[in-house]
Amino acid sequence: MSATTPAPVVAIAYHSGYGHTAVVAEAVRRGAAEAGAVVHLIKVDGIDDARWELLDASDAIVFGSPTYMGTASGAFHVFAEATSKRWFGDVWQDKVAAGFTNSGSKSGDKLHTLQFFQTLAAQHGMSWVNLGLKPGWNSTAGSENDLNRLGFFAGAAAQTNSDEGPEGVHAADIATAEHLGRRVAEHTRVVVAGRAALAGAGLADAAPVSA
Repeated sequence: MSATTPAPVVAIAYHSGYGHTAVVAEAVRRGAAEAGAVVHLIKVDGIDDARWELLDASDAIVFGSPTYMGTASGAFHVFAEATSKRWFGDVWQDKVAAGFTNSGSKSGDKLHTLQFFQTLAAQHGMSWVNLGLKPGWNSTAGSENDLNRLGFFAGAAAQTNSDEGPEGVHAADIATAEHLGRRVAEHTRVVVAGRAALAGAGLADAAPVSA
């Protein structure tokens, strides 16, 4: 990373009902930090003004929640509705976004939660970063230890047995979440550097060139 280009700032806005999703959030944080980002872990239940300001100042926001009854948790929905104050002012416009979730079943309708995150990001005018991995564990040569073992593309998906605590989060799902964190950090670094280069060249506010 260039000395003149600041490290990307990534915020992870998540809710964890029983601790499983917190394990996944920490994995995303670890991956992003390893890729050179400054990372803030922010629990959205009981969020305060200081943490809202961290979100507003971040270059990227990664949304995370368990999947309950086919969607994000109630606590995350409360947070999502509260972001409408940011929507009115375009505060999160053009930030990078991504998402992750966990449920007790292999599918568990986790895709609906990831799509909810995508829609939330789209309403804010954010740019979505997908997982960027081919599906694992889908052939005789594959195994449950493959990255993206559950075969999701929109974001990182984890499965934890319903009778296990946070220690039961699968190692492959943790590694997949770390991958997402690195991917978000690397993508955001390109965005930050590109904006800095455009600003340096006096092109940041230039009108688009017509065809």
